[in-house]
Amino acid sequence: MALVTIGLVTWNSASDVARCLDGIRAQQHQPIELLVGDNASTDGTRALLEARTTGAERRFFPVNLGFSAAHNALIRDSRGAYYVTLNPDVVLDAGFVGALVAALDAAPRAGSATGKLRRAEPPGVLDSTGIVMHRSQRHFDRGQYDTPGAVFGVSGAAGCYRRAMLDDVAIDGEVFDEDFFAYREDADLAWRAQLLGWDAIYVPEATAAHVRRVTPERRSALPPAINRYSVRNRFLLRLKNQTAGQAARFAAAGLARDLQVVGYVLAREWRSMPGLVDVVRLLPRTLAKRRAIMARRVRGRSLDAWFT
Repeated sequence: MALVTIGLVTWNSASDVARCLDGIRAQQHQPIELLVGDNASTDGTRALLEARTTGAERRFFPVNLGFSAAHNALIRDSRGAYYVTLNPDVVLDAGFVGALVAALDAAPRAGSATGKLRRAEPPGVLDSTGIVMHRSQRHFDRGQYDTPGAVFGVSGAAGCYRRAMLDDVAIDGEVFDEDFFAYREDADLAWRAQLLGWDAIYVPEATAAHVRRVTPERRSALPPAINRYSVRNRFLLRLKNQTAGQAARFAAAGLARDLQVVGYVLAREWRSMPGLVDVVRLLPRTLAKRRAIMARRVRGRSLDAWFT
């Protein structure tokens, strides 16, 4: 069977990482290569990793690189034909990796696959069955679905990617855009992959539990940096990936949402103002990445169906 690399990125994850590692070690699919990148944790995560992983499996980064750069580093070191991104607050059921790999083996144009992620709390609530897009270019995690099939993209909390696709869609060596740092980078990769001709699929037999802490209803309680990244990356996501045709066809919905976001920041969430400044600061690099994507784009208006 194909070698699968599981890339686990941790940051102050001591309360979750042991259960996550148990789920990895229990996977029925073999062989699996585990690579763990720790983003300068200070809460005991590194001691747990030293006790539970080998030296070859660990990468202790001197600073917090964020989700994107840390996974890019692990991808460069990986040897698997498939790469699974995993958050430390996810516990995989034993058949998770095997079900996704079997589905990808049977679908050569599929570059990624997602399973059914359920919320650890409260019981019975679905966390994600793939990424869905709205005409406003907001993206959400899809709820309950039991039928396998195509999706727009997969959640980076526990997504399986074909390594050939990751190599194909990388821009200047970056699979995940490091300007995003964290949050929405999985939607950015999904959109780019769709533009470049790669499909994504949902496999309900692959199941896992996710302790999701970043949700819209908890926004006011989240650290300011998270909300800043969320604001900034919404605009970077569109500037990079939205075609000119989509910008025109979805203008009303997109501009309405933009006004909501900017108005909320100005009226209530002043600490996210740097996120708007970031958009201007990063604009030259973002437009250069856009040009690289659009120069190779093979899909355009056909993607409109995903923006419901």
